[in-house]
Amino acid sequence: MTVQDRPTAPGASQSLARSRPRYGERVIKVILLVAALVSVATTVGIIISLLGPTIGFFGDVGFGRFFGGTSWGPLFEPPSYGVWPLVSATLITTGIAILVAVPLGLMAAIYLSEYARPRVRKLFKPVLEVLAGVPTVVFGFFALSFITPLLRNVLPFEVEIFNALSAGLTVGFMIIPIVASLSEDAMSAVPNGLREGSFALGASRMITSLRVVVPAAFSGIVAAVILAISRGAGETMIVYIAGGGQPNFTFDVTVAMQTMAAFIAAAGSGDVPVGTVDYNTIFAVGSLLFLMTFAMNFVSARLVRKYREVYE
Repeated sequence: MTVQDRPTAPGASQSLARSRPRYGERVIKVILLVAALVSVATTVGIIISLLGPTIGFFGDVGFGRFFGGTSWGPLFEPPSYGVWPLVSATLITTGIAILVAVPLGLMAAIYLSEYARPRVRKLFKPVLEVLAGVPTVVFGFFALSFITPLLRNVLPFEVEIFNALSAGLTVGFMIIPIVASLSEDAMSAVPNGLREGSFALGASRMITSLRVVVPAAFSGIVAAVILAISRGAGETMIVYIAGGGQPNFTFDVTVAMQTMAAFIAAAGSGDVPVGTVDYNTIFAVGSLLFLMTFAMNFVSARLVRKYREVYE
């Protein structure tokens, strides 16, 4: 008779410990640890790869010329290194994208979470998420061949063939699934007791959705929006194809602009000699974009921790 087969005395609790170690669980823990370390190592590797050329760039150009100018043309003679045209174009196109993605994504999330029947939800949500799998180059040509001609025919003022408005709208359509899917997951995690209590007080489904469910899922919605902003700010092919490659420092969305990611794609695919100042501009712009994205994710993490609701 083994130890586990022996009867226990009345009132005594049998030990839950196993006689043999769980090697499978240890292997799973090691695999999960390796996966986490790979993510951290990837981030550290990106920082290291950007740091050296960025330091070399600022050693030759300086912070004043980089952050103090409004003319960008490092590959021309004489070169100009004012980064604000790239920053303004990135913020403008991302802002347009958020104005499109957040309202449409939240409305889609509210419908799927609060109004759609289970069968409809199971059908519509995968179809919505398929949109996130479309290659961005396809979105770029869609913007150039459909969105831009539509804007030129509908709007009463002149719109250039390459413009920030078309690029921003298309980026917004691309990130709708991010906002909708993650927000719907956050809303579905809200306990039904909150909805039932609201209904018991006489509130309609719309009032319950907007004043009970959305505030309760606010932290998840904020995380979804910040993730969408980060995705939109780093988008390359759509703004490269539809937005044009002219670094104009302007707030006129009907003209061509060049975002930070579009410049990196354009300069990185050219014949710029490695190790030169022109080549290091790619890493300087990439470092600035990395810092902007890191700052947005840092703010997102703080907001999520501050407004997170925990239900039991």
